[in-house]
Amino acid sequence: MMQSMGDTGGVSRILFLDGDNALASQMAEAVARRCLDSVVEVTSAGIAPSKVDPRALEALSAAGLTAPTMRAKAIADLLDVRFDLVIAIDERAGEQCPMLPGVPAVVHWKLDQDDPSAMLDAIRERVNTLGTDGFLKSFVSLKRNFENLLRSLPSGVVVHDLNRRLVYFSPKAESITGFSQQEVLGRDCHEVFTPNLCGGECAFCQGCDPHAVSRRRYATSFLAKDGQRKDLEMSVVPLRNETGVPIGVLAVFNDQTELRRLERDMQQTYQFSGIIGQDHKMHQIYDLIMDLAQSDFPVVISGESGTGKELVARAIHNESTRKDKLFVPINCGALPEGTLESELFGHVRGAFTGAIRDKKGRFELAHGGTVFLDEIAELSPAMQVKLLRVLQEGTFEPVGSEVTRTVDLRVISATNKDLKERVKSGEFREDLYYRLAVVPIEMPPLRERRNDIELLARHFLAETAQRLGRAGISLSDDALSVMLSYSWPGNVRQLQNAIQFSMVKCHRDTVLPEHLPPELTGGMFPVRASSPPTAEPGKAGRKPKLSRENVEFALHKTAGNKAKAARMLGVGRATLYNFLEEHPDLRESGAGG
Repeated sequence: MMQSMGDTGGVSRILFLDGDNALASQMAEAVARRCLDSVVEVTSAGIAPSKVDPRALEALSAAGLTAPTMRAKAIADLLDVRFDLVIAIDERAGEQCPMLPGVPAVVHWKLDQDDPSAMLDAIRERVNTLGTDGFLKSFVSLKRNFENLLRSLPSGVVVHDLNRRLVYFSPKAESITGFSQQEVLGRDCHEVFTPNLCGGECAFCQGCDPHAVSRRRYATSFLAKDGQRKDLEMSVVPLRNETGVPIGVLAVFNDQTELRRLERDMQQTYQFSGIIGQDHKMHQIYDLIMDLAQSDFPVVISGESGTGKELVARAIHNESTRKDKLFVPINCGALPEGTLESELFGHVRGAFTGAIRDKKGRFELAHGGTVFLDEIAELSPAMQVKLLRVLQEGTFEPVGSEVTRTVDLRVISATNKDLKERVKSGEFREDLYYRLAVVPIEMPPLRERRNDIELLARHFLAETAQRLGRAGISLSDDALSVMLSYSWPGNVRQLQNAIQFSMVKCHRDTVLPEHLPPELTGGMFPVRASSPPTAEPGKAGRKPKLSRENVEFALHKTAGNKAKAARMLGVGRATLYNFLEEHPDLRESGAGG
């Protein structure tokens, strides 16, 4: 069992650490046992010693001291013991000293080990200094006060080394996670937490460079010991030794689970796992994603093109316990059946012309993670049978192979077709439909959540402006009015494209209706070669020519507000009124302005 600071009853623990032969550390332990008082407990070890160095025995015997043991301890034998101070006696010991429980400080003593007798004299002098000058008591007192400070923090604090071995776990971390220190210290944090605490931000996974870890802050989630999902706000700080070499990380986290729930209940969530929207229909989607994240049930996401079905699929994956593994998307309608089978299940060398080597399929690549099958309704009857087998048994054979492969994955599908109608018409297998659609999600079209149009438009505008280096550009009220009045048959994807189009057309600081795509404005502002305006508003320049169609469209878009219509048309209010006087039938189009 891991020994904690409380186990020592106030006794200070010191570890003297040497290189391979443990020569100096054995001498230091013998001297410390003689010179330091009873409230100090000392241990010596080497990085990988095999026996006590005979020179140490001779020097100790000449000084009237005896070796603590006849076989030196190895540091690997002490990885579950908590020390207040580690004294590294040679360069190799300092470089290879692992992080120990409680994260004790490491002090370096440079000693000449060529003459054991002279080295013993130097050790005696330094050990006496530890006790007589009050250094040790002050150091231990400071360390324990700092540890008490960490214990009192309202945040969880954990520390692990470069091998992800946990060496510190605060009481608040115990409270948030449900795990005790005894259960986690000394273990790989990825073995303890599911999914791992750092989620996709981990710098200590296979193929990652732990030396590249940097200070960062992000949101993540995991499952507590009781199986409850916890939403965390995580801050990570790299730990380095005195030469600047990374030795591990310190992570501080706060439980945000209740706050996120309250935000959703109060409909104050504008963004959830990469999805933008505050409409009540989107909050229902968010709640469903959270519920689905707790299980592995297959999901079918249906809705018109451009509604964000893949974003929802990614959100389900990212909020689930599989988020540490791959999310593998594939468009079933974009590939012919032969190619699709190879993409999904892989193939072996020689399976067909061009198969010059074995290739893993998407299902095998997604083992442990999630496969997203877009346009699932386009699967052929033969592919439907093979997919059904994967869902039922978790097995498949690569193309050209007789060897059965087993996979553990979640399948999320999407379609813009009515699968139930396809089942009725015999185009889609009924048994496969009920396997896929354990939990169906219907994505609302953008026209049914109009209060999200402005939020999405401003989000895409800021995102595009940042990418183009055009900070400060804004969306005019008139342009927004046009957007709010449009039906958006292409949904969110079309809205994003419209914003990008307007950024190409607009050379000012404000996007106006004339910068929007023609399908939004009814062709009122035809697309011309893009060039900066030659005249400022209100100054000499060619005035727009009014037509019945343009005026009627503007009055319709502004609900009859003639002042807004005039601004949209780019003319003065008097010019519009004069035009309406000449066209009495238009004059009654609304009562505004």
